[in-house]
Amino acid sequence: MDWGSILNNTLAGLLTPTTLAFALAALGLAMHFGFAGLLNFGIAGFMAVGAYGYAISVLTFGLPWWAGMIAGVAASVVFALIMGIPTLRLRGDYLAIVTIAAAEILRLLFLTTAFEPVTGSADGLFGYNNKGGFSAANPFPSGTYGIGPWTYNSETLWTLTFGLIVLAFAALLLWSLMRSPWGRVIKGIREDEDAVRALGKNVFAYKMQALIIGGVFGALGGIVLATSTNVSPGVYVTSLTFFLWTALLLGGAATIFGPIVGSVIFWVLQAFLTNVLPALATSGILPVSGIQAATLRYVLVGIGLMLLVIYRPQGIFGDKREMTFVR
Repeated sequence: MDWGSILNNTLAGLLTPTTLAFALAALGLAMHFGFAGLLNFGIAGFMAVGAYGYAISVLTFGLPWWAGMIAGVAASVVFALIMGIPTLRLRGDYLAIVTIAAAEILRLLFLTTAFEPVTGSADGLFGYNNKGGFSAANPFPSGTYGIGPWTYNSETLWTLTFGLIVLAFAALLLWSLMRSPWGRVIKGIREDEDAVRALGKNVFAYKMQALIIGGVFGALGGIVLATSTNVSPGVYVTSLTFFLWTALLLGGAATIFGPIVGSVIFWVLQAFLTNVLPALATSGILPVSGIQAATLRYVLVGIGLMLLVIYRPQGIFGDKREMTFVR
């Protein structure tokens, strides 16, 4: 096996647009579940709304890239309101079922041929970064930048820079919110919403605000992902939500930097398994084909998630006392 190539490809997973998009969406889950106690299994839907809102605004309505991104964020707010108004009075498993169903309904709407002129159906949307001017806004001259496995062309470097700026802003905003009186109320709702309601607080309104803020983070993750690849309904499937939950629980749900670190670790492991498992199959160590070995990583991710929830549900940086599902 070519361990040098495997190591190089694994280290490259430390910093990619996908890693940044995952970190943003995982921050949204931290807002929903870690701090507010909302069991949201539809975060992929928020990512899809952000990405499609950006792409459709540029391609169909001719908006510039920055206005299209604002439209994508606004669309996530509308989606949160539509989903939250009838469902936020539900708790636990019931809320999880509704949110995962809402995200799947949304994906099927983007997939259907009824709206193909706008959504592109199964083919998705592409070309919006050029038409909207995102690519033209690249401040880096053409060329290659970086060193070793972290070598990027100017387009990728611009996408990474933009994603890092958005991620830093989102992390700072969430940190500030959780240190504020509003954040203390949100944590109180997570612990005992009946007690908070007895203090005269409008629990439903606070939950809705938390759902909107976390949804905006998820939409920003979808937008960052859309700056590096085409928008397609095949990306925003249910498995994406479970990958994000894995990244969240790995780093720590009720933390700020835990979801970011968890996303990085998750994608480094994904890059490692994607390269090493087919190599093991080719060498005859694994008694499966290369394609079967590549898909084996999903089995390992599932097993890892189960072990994580059982033995360290608080994650790397989390506090077990703040995890509502272990009580």
